Amino acid sequence: MKAIIETNNPLVAEKYKDQYMIDFHEDSLVSVLNRVRDKIHEGHQLLTHPLSGSVKPNETIYKSILLSYSKGELDMNSLMIIESSIETALKLIHMKKPPQWSEKILADFREIDYTLIKSGIESMRQLG
Repeated sequence: MKAIIETNNPLVAEKYKDQYMIDFHEDSLVSVLNRVRDKIHEGHQLLTHPLSGSVKPNETIYKSILLSYSKGELDMNSLMIIESSIETALKLIHMKKPPQWSEKILADFREIDYTLIKSGIESMRQLG
C-alpha cells in the first residue's frame, strides 16, 4: 500500500525512504502536525493517530505520522483528529516546554518514534 510518512525524525526518513513517500523536515513537532493538517485539507487521510504512544508532545521533539497516498474528499474525521492533536500539543508545550535533551536521550526519542510508526505501518499492512 502506498502511503506518505510526514516526519521530522531522520531515523524514520532513512529507514523508510525506499518504501514510502517521505516528507521530512528538520523542524518542530507542531510543524509536523501543521503539515499533516495541510495534507488533510488536500484530501489525504490519517492512517496513524498524531498523538500515538505515551510520550507527550512537550517531552519529545520527534513525530512521524502515516497518511494516505491517494487524495479524496476532505475527511472530516481526520481533520477533527489533527485539529484536536494540534490543540493538545500546543497546550502541553505552553504548559511546559521540552527541555534541552542530551544527544543520547534524543536518540532514544528517535527510536521510540520509529518504533511507533513501524507498528502503525505493520497494522496498516495487516488491514490491507
